[in-house]
Amino acid sequence: MIYLDNNATTATDPQVLETMLPYFFEKPGNAASRSHPYGWVATEAVDLAREQTAHLFGVETRETVFTSGATEAINLAIKGVFEMYHRKGHHIITVATEHKAVLDTCHALEKRGGEVTYLPVDNQGMINLDALEAAIRPDTILVAVMWANNETGVIQPMKEIGAICDRKGVLFFSDATQAVGKIPVLPKEVGVHLMAFSAHKFYGPKGVGGLFVNHRAPRVRLTAQMDGGGHEGGFRSGTLNVPGIVGMGKAMELAAAEMPQASKRWQAWRDQLESRLLQELEEVQLNGHPEARLSHVSNLIFRFVDAEALMATFNRDIAVSAGSACTSADPSPSHVLMAMGKGKGGAESSLRFSFGRFNRAEEVDQVVEAVIRGVKHLRSQSPVWEMFKEGIDVEG
Repeated sequence: MIYLDNNATTATDPQVLETMLPYFFEKPGNAASRSHPYGWVATEAVDLAREQTAHLFGVETRETVFTSGATEAINLAIKGVFEMYHRKGHHIITVATEHKAVLDTCHALEKRGGEVTYLPVDNQGMINLDALEAAIRPDTILVAVMWANNETGVIQPMKEIGAICDRKGVLFFSDATQAVGKIPVLPKEVGVHLMAFSAHKFYGPKGVGGLFVNHRAPRVRLTAQMDGGGHEGGFRSGTLNVPGIVGMGKAMELAAAEMPQASKRWQAWRDQLESRLLQELEEVQLNGHPEARLSHVSNLIFRFVDAEALMATFNRDIAVSAGSACTSADPSPSHVLMAMGKGKGGAESSLRFSFGRFNRAEEVDQVVEAVIRGVKHLRSQSPVWEMFKEGIDVEG
């Protein structure tokens, strides 16, 4: 099988696994056990992971809160700010194309009296900076904007957003889950005060992630969402997942070392895939911004073709996605593509291809040929396609 669904999850790098293994049996200590060497060894391992995280993000070691993944980190950030800063206000600004972990958290806060503004995007998935600034009110306590979109790879203008939040005195949170390990992610340089990430998106283990929390200028305070021991500076109680944290630290170290070369390789493959499909098939369109996007992601509309049916023609030989893995059980069209104005038909005709560390150059042509075969086969059986070819208006 050719795996091109690396935005859903990545394989754990063998070097990461090798680094983790001793902490399952040979070094089984609890990082909160300070009375014997096993606990000291675990603490040292967690401290090293904090240093690796701080190096990748350009932050202080004490500014990372380890969690079970990005979803928990997102909940801690948004709910933690909402509860801590409730005396200032209860208004939050986010974007219609955010991950469901952000949108559903905001919906939950609306039931508790919160007000949320969902900014629209243009047909390339970009927000309007003037609209963002106009939406900020005296009672706005948080702006939440995804660094890079999980479905389209679109990268928002983070530095400009950070400057607006700074001028207005508003906290800025970003879900950077898809960006970490793919592009430089330096929250302090762009004015991000809170940032969520997850190891399994950059060749680390599943079930571990974290939240960057700015400690000065401004010092961000949060209400903890989990109680029971005061771990992680009181932000997140619970026994630390030492093997997972060790693995995530190693994955960050590897990402920092290979990011520039990997990005060039992925972009070459992505551009090759898009060039051939756009040249050899009619009515194929790019979803997203042609330049401001992650180098390894391509999201394409194959008009008059059902994406699920197209994937079925691959005979399980190719793994791609018709949307976010977190919403695959939901039959509704992609909320991201709908917000970009692609319509139900466009959203249901789109596939996402996401390259990764363990793909090979020869797989690009194999995937292209499979897609071309599948699209031509499905269109040959479609009366709507024939009507369109004859010039009959079949839109809608």
